[in-house]
Amino acid sequence: MIEISNLTKKFDQFIAVDDLSFTVKEGEVLGFLGPNGAGKSTTMKVITGFLSPSAGTVTIDGFDISKSPIEAKALIGYLPEGAPCYGDMTTLEFLKFIAQVRGYRGDEITRRVQHVLEEVALQSVSHQTIETLSKGFKRRVGLAQAIIHDPKVLILDEPTDGLDPNQKHHVRELIKNLARDKIVIISTHILEEVSAVCTRAIIIAEGCIVADGTPAELEAQSKYHHAVSVKLTEGYDLAADLVGIAGIGIVEEDSAEELRYTILASNGNPIFTQVSQIAQVKHWPVTEFHVSRGELEDVFRDITQQAQGEA
Repeated sequence: MIEISNLTKKFDQFIAVDDLSFTVKEGEVLGFLGPNGAGKSTTMKVITGFLSPSAGTVTIDGFDISKSPIEAKALIGYLPEGAPCYGDMTTLEFLKFIAQVRGYRGDEITRRVQHVLEEVALQSVSHQTIETLSKGFKRRVGLAQAIIHDPKVLILDEPTDGLDPNQKHHVRELIKNLARDKIVIISTHILEEVSAVCTRAIIIAEGCIVADGTPAELEAQSKYHHAVSVKLTEGYDLAADLVGIAGIGIVEEDSAEELRYTILASNGNPIFTQVSQIAQVKHWPVTEFHVSRGELEDVFRDITQQAQGEA
């Protein structure tokens, strides 16, 4: 378990991380979200021991990162932002070097390096120098070094940055497989990554936690949760048929597409059955009819803008 208690990090008078407290349990994949400058990367660096906290504590499986740094860091695999590597080394040389740094010797180095080369699909570039690799391959080299010692805790800062769609899918599947017996924390600004990979999400703004829940719980805070999208073949006053119906809110007209409307739920409960019945009785000229799920992007924008406005 990771326990973060009253964590604060200041740079002179600037407070980058402001009294954060949360825990992460084994098997969880935590998405750590926030706008640029919110304190995501700083929090990651404090958790991994790259920066010292100004106040508060970080405990990894019972080891305080400040008081027992060697024991705590041995449990962590870390992919920092930008995935810095030694460019003049080949992929194979670099991973062997990391294995040696982690304390492995002899055949165990070969075994672990071959395992991560296969797991992160780096065999084709194993003999290329890192400086000649594409951004995507460099990112995968960074991920390989983070998991070479099979850590209990995996902390990934923008893990799919620079990857093409196929590579993103591969890395996300790898993360989900790794998470079965690990704690995984992912700092990302790609909201689709949270829905695809994470079991939980924390949103921070101005260094403070402003939301914490499963992706589904956060999506449910969107005004479009359970909304019904309707596409018509001709003009029709939908709103007139829906006035006074319990649970049904306003009707929004799509500014980008003519004759498409979104009917909002007023209390967060499903309204599809009610709307479809009214559409049948009133003979709406419908060509498309479907339920919308909450948009994490809307929730993220609303929560962070509100927090920044209050700061």
